[in-house]
Amino acid sequence: MTTVKDIAERLAAERKKQSLSQKDMRMLIGMSQQQYQRVESGQDLKVSTLLRILAGLGLELSITDPKQIENHQPVESSSSTDDFWANKHKHLKDG
Repeated sequence: MTTVKDIAERLAAERKKQSLSQKDMRMLIGMSQQQYQRVESGQDLKVSTLLRILAGLGLELSITDPKQIENHQPVESSSSTDDFWANKHKHLKDG
């Protein structure tokens, strides 16, 4: 099972991936510096706070049965699928 510390690390990583500073993130979601620092250090994470942060990052919470994760195959991105079909049918021409 994922710990609060694991979630906090994922949130910080996603924030950095989106090139947001802690200050940017705090301003975006309306949270004090102390509150946000506690979240990213894994000390304080209420569900309502998590949902606020996820919304600020453009992410959603997903609850998954661990049994489903074991058998999960990554979904191809739409661009990969588009490339596949484009290459498969490149010999066809409009006309």
